[in-house]
Amino acid sequence: MTATKSNYTQQITMIGILFFVFGLVTWLNGILIPFLKLSCQLTDQQAFYVATAFFAAYFFLALPASEILKRFGTKQGMSIGLVVMAIGSLIFIPAAQNRSFPLFLTGLFGQGMGLALLQTAANPYVSVIGPIESAARRISIMGICNKLAGILGNLVFGAILLKNADKMEAQINAATDVIAKNQLLDQLASRIFLPYAGLALLLSLMAVWINRSSLPNITEQVSENDNALSDEKKSLTQYPHVWLGALAIFFYVGAEVMAGDLITVYGKNLGFTGDQSKYFTSFGLIGLLLGYVASIFLIPRYVKQEMWLLISTLLGMLLTVASYLTTGEMTITCLAALGFANAVMWPAIFPLGIHGLGKLTDRGSALLIMGIVGGALIPPFYGWLYGQAGLGLDFRSAFLAIMLVCYAYILWFALVGHRIGKQNN
Repeated sequence: MTATKSNYTQQITMIGILFFVFGLVTWLNGILIPFLKLSCQLTDQQAFYVATAFFAAYFFLALPASEILKRFGTKQGMSIGLVVMAIGSLIFIPAAQNRSFPLFLTGLFGQGMGLALLQTAANPYVSVIGPIESAARRISIMGICNKLAGILGNLVFGAILLKNADKMEAQINAATDVIAKNQLLDQLASRIFLPYAGLALLLSLMAVWINRSSLPNITEQVSENDNALSDEKKSLTQYPHVWLGALAIFFYVGAEVMAGDLITVYGKNLGFTGDQSKYFTSFGLIGLLLGYVASIFLIPRYVKQEMWLLISTLLGMLLTVASYLTTGEMTITCLAALGFANAVMWPAIFPLGIHGLGKLTDRGSALLIMGIVGGALIPPFYGWLYGQAGLGLDFRSAFLAIMLVCYAYILWFALVGHRIGKQNN
């Protein structure tokens, strides 16, 4: 790569700001789930469709996103993604006015569409801008930007949307007159107007800023060595590790959403109040933040990213079992600590999945981004699983079963999966 140090710093800074935006939008789902559950009078399983609508967009838009980036380039493609996210955020306003859950889901899908485009561009960019051996370290730096935004967003939006949540819920449940109850629900739903209008404005301004920037295209950042590796291979079907990596992303995102976005509902099921549980997502994000700091310090100087992925996956399994065996605050502590275990998974899986693709990097990245659909499918499956009386699973045992399956596959990918097919590269 021929970029100067000043150009490298500028490019990394810009991508870091974009990752801040990723986190600001993505981690608001942890607040939206209990907020929409109350304001739209939903069941637990229906509320989990917040994650479904948001993350399903990655599956449907990732491959088209790679074509958009190929046609318009990184800079304009990212600007388009930010505009789409802004439109999705604005849809929340009429959705709140009508307390329409389907319209909320439409807005969430729109936000996911824009993020799919941004993620497809930004993640491979960070992976290939420097040596592949330290890619997890760079992505961890991006992760810090992401999670700081998530923590800030949850604190601010949580304070606005879930202010006096228990008192409001008690008033709504106590209301016997339909008109009075609807007035209370409308009053609650209206809280979303100002923060999401502000979010749409921020995204629009960033779209203009990115479009006027000097950010280069991803194809300019692919190293000559990686191009040489892919000269004889023209299709992703010849790279098994990419497909296995996409499945690893599927299980990782599912596990992260389970531990992060659903921790508020999990906490309420344990008996915590709404005013207490609204902070639980931020606790998990702090765990993720600490995990990223550890990754930056350790990779690759003291431990290879594959080994750190292995250690973190085993830690995730242990914490999951511990959350099942403990109660109260200790259970929430274990769930929040899962953030630390999950932190390295995306930074390690992504570069391992796209390693050696060269000119196919953009399509390989899109395939890995499609794996984010795990966040759309696993949480509602969890809600369905513990809702089936015949299976004999409560919300704790269902959580245990799903998380262990997710971590078991990631463990296999860390040990074996990422190497399959590479001997022929």
